[in-house]
Amino acid sequence: MRGWYHSWRAALRIARRDAWRSKGRSFLVLAMIALPIVGVSAADVTVRTSQLSVSDKLDRSIGAADARLKDDGYGGAAILQNPEGDNSITAEDFDDQPYPDGKADLDAALPPGARVLKDATGSAKVRTAHGSLHVELRELTATDPMAEGMLTKLDGRFPDRDDEVAVTSHFLAESGLSLGSKLTFRGLDRPYLITGVYELPGALDTSQVNALPGAVSKPLDTALAAGGLSGTGTSATYLVTVPGGFTWNMVEHANTKGVAVQSRAVLLDPPARSEVKMFQHPDYVDYGSSSEAGTALLASLATVVGLAMLEICLLAGPAFAVGARRSRRQLGLVGANGGDRRHIRSIVLAGGLVIGAAAAVVGTVLGVALTFALRPWLEDWLGQRFGGFDLRPLELLAIALVAVVTGLLAAIVPAVTASRQTVLASLTGRRGVRRASRVLPVIGLVAVVLGAAIALYGSVVSDQFVIVAGGSALAELGVVALTPALVGLFGRAGRWLPLSPRLALRDAVRNRGRTAPAVAAVLAAVAGTVAVATYQVSDEAQQRAAYDAQLPHGAVSALLAEGDGREAGALRDAVRKDLPVDVTADVGRITVGRAGCGMYSDAEGCGYAEVVVPKANECPLWKIGPDGSTASDAMAPAERRRLARDWRCASRSGGVTDTGLVVGDAALLKVLKIDDPAAERALAAGKAVSFYRPNVDEREQISIRQVTDRKAAEEASRAEKPAPGTVVALPAYQAPAGTESYGLDGIVPPAAAKAAGLATAPIGAYYSTDTMPSSPQRQKLDQDVDQIGAEVMLHVEEGFTGEKSIVLLALTVFAGLITIGAAGIATGLAQADAEGDLKTLAAVGAPPRVRRTLSGFQCGVVALMGVVLGSAAGLLPGVGLRFTERRSEEQWYQQLLDQGGTADAPFVPVVIPWQTLAALLVLVPLGAALLAALVTRSRGALARREAD
Repeated sequence: MRGWYHSWRAALRIARRDAWRSKGRSFLVLAMIALPIVGVSAADVTVRTSQLSVSDKLDRSIGAADARLKDDGYGGAAILQNPEGDNSITAEDFDDQPYPDGKADLDAALPPGARVLKDATGSAKVRTAHGSLHVELRELTATDPMAEGMLTKLDGRFPDRDDEVAVTSHFLAESGLSLGSKLTFRGLDRPYLITGVYELPGALDTSQVNALPGAVSKPLDTALAAGGLSGTGTSATYLVTVPGGFTWNMVEHANTKGVAVQSRAVLLDPPARSEVKMFQHPDYVDYGSSSEAGTALLASLATVVGLAMLEICLLAGPAFAVGARRSRRQLGLVGANGGDRRHIRSIVLAGGLVIGAAAAVVGTVLGVALTFALRPWLEDWLGQRFGGFDLRPLELLAIALVAVVTGLLAAIVPAVTASRQTVLASLTGRRGVRRASRVLPVIGLVAVVLGAAIALYGSVVSDQFVIVAGGSALAELGVVALTPALVGLFGRAGRWLPLSPRLALRDAVRNRGRTAPAVAAVLAAVAGTVAVATYQVSDEAQQRAAYDAQLPHGAVSALLAEGDGREAGALRDAVRKDLPVDVTADVGRITVGRAGCGMYSDAEGCGYAEVVVPKANECPLWKIGPDGSTASDAMAPAERRRLARDWRCASRSGGVTDTGLVVGDAALLKVLKIDDPAAERALAAGKAVSFYRPNVDEREQISIRQVTDRKAAEEASRAEKPAPGTVVALPAYQAPAGTESYGLDGIVPPAAAKAAGLATAPIGAYYSTDTMPSSPQRQKLDQDVDQIGAEVMLHVEEGFTGEKSIVLLALTVFAGLITIGAAGIATGLAQADAEGDLKTLAAVGAPPRVRRTLSGFQCGVVALMGVVLGSAAGLLPGVGLRFTERRSEEQWYQQLLDQGGTADAPFVPVVIPWQTLAALLVLVPLGAALLAALVTRSRGALARREAD
């Protein structure tokens, strides 16, 4: 025991002194081990800090109150709720009868001794420095202790008078106003003084105005009602404090009054599932939560972190081997002075332990510091504040231990190799010649094929992402095992290269024991980056495809929500004046009844128009039988699936008019970017253009029924009969299937409507723009629209905006950091090990620039080989995961069809991240080569000839 202790103590001292003496090489190895630790620890702290605890969420939701109460909208009927208070059902069955017409009794729901604070939210328009801006109106006494934590004050103070308001910092940035400015609401002449600036911790990008209860909503609703405009739409909830907290029994009592409760005590200590009556109700259906996000997180985390650890092991081994070779004379002296193989192994292993421990400390500290430094930027990027700086000591300790253990394990092979060398070989520096293994490539090829087959099975047959991850990992290890053979294949390209890159490539092939692990390390890091990028780009493509754009990107629609269209001209002039309009397409609607009837008006003498769907075009799934049941109830699942794909059962969104048709010309096709010459010719010839195939009959006509008697139409509807009215047929052209019409069922040219005797009225226009309208331009337009005095539906299509995920961001940055770092460090080791070759070049008269270019190409060659192989290997887990999700969604889709439902077929694309691959293939090798060339001295230092 005593000898073991002293031998290891001596080995640690030798290793520490050797590391300190060879600072450059030690720093290189330390950086190699510490780099992934920086990424892992930073990702861990970032994710943990961004995840709010239940207490933090409650502070932002209910402040310092014990509960938040709200009328759940069931007319005061008793309800059953879940512990979170965000889901409820009625306690009674109202399937055959309407809900009660009333409100929940909030006073009766309050326990004795409760104190209440009203929190009301609505919307309003305010005057800004640029024009008019739509904001969220919140009436809450923010200075009340119960509201503490819900709004974070940044400057000034919260209002304490009825003529004062506070605003969010995002509102100030949008409006151009500042603290101390006067704020005016549309419809009110009285100004409000901005006394404070605050932010919503969970929604930093919200434009909100805070006022005292009733200070804005009451006078504003009165003024807007007098002008015939809609009010603020304010809805109220109530913050409550109760001595002893709001218990589950109190929640159940409030539920009997139709009141839903979000309780601090219940959320911090939720009741058992058996005690929640909602979960036991027969009408309750637990749809569960989507596992896609969790699957993506776990798969990405397992892939990137697993490959990062593989990168450490792969690169650490040759790093210590290089160190052992650089210290071979010292190790030979140990053997010459009586040291046996055990002592030599201890010295090399101690080097791994020392550097691993140092890397653990440095990496963990830098990771925590990196998260702390980037926290403000991450919060602004996500649009929400994190909770407290969450350090998990056990998790950070486990990450640090990984560095120590990895450093120790990585030194095992170099330690064994160094101990087997004879004393003479160690003192003379002769490396000897070793043949490459012929078994390893065969094992690697088998592992690649088997791993790919397992991943394919997991993605096509099974829906378990663990199988995909396991197969991908096995295939990854197979590629690593194949790396020495693949490096040899790369070497055959040297005959076509100039001198310096040819020397670099041949050096890499000749020293495969050093090159192969370095290439494999870069391979593992790049594979992690590509895997994350593949999933992220594919998922964004899926979300982009699911996004329902109302117009082409940058286009604008300004339509009158009601009235007879007399304000359409003024609206058109305002849009053309304030926005960068290119093409204007005026549109109208078909009217029925006396002049002046607005859309959906039920005034005396006002009717409506509807499109008559031909009997042959009616969807069989939607036909209703005498007993009120649908035809799909009696169909077999196979028949439902077939009809769900029938064009007659195609779903559609609601249009901008009651018929889904608009009156317009070919300019509308240009604005909607519909390139169909046949449609333009049809409009010019007085034919309607249909985008919804069921509307067109076999005679290529659209039939429109004009209903003048609304009461008779309602009676006919109850009797399941067609509404009485005059039917007019219009000649029509059916646009090709798949034409994107942005919610319009068809276009009727004015000449066709006039020829058919249909009355029309303008409703506004569609516009294409030269550039995307800016926020000041839109605010100016809102102000001009307000002056028109009509309700206007204004939409500017900004396009799809992807969701921001802190987890995927952390993993992507982490994987990219490892990729760049591994490439640089691996090639740095190659340069260190090839120092003798560089001195030989200088000795035979090679110019100084050859030393720089050779070093640069050595780095570039290693990086390029690793990036090429890693890009191919990283696609497997990313593609496999997407296939797994595709199969899961297709199963859900088939179940929906079997039940008689209709929906679009799932679209789960697999998108190759070409931009990421291009950046990796070009920037990483080029950057590594240039960096190595820049840091390499043109002339090497003179060295003493080693003794033979």
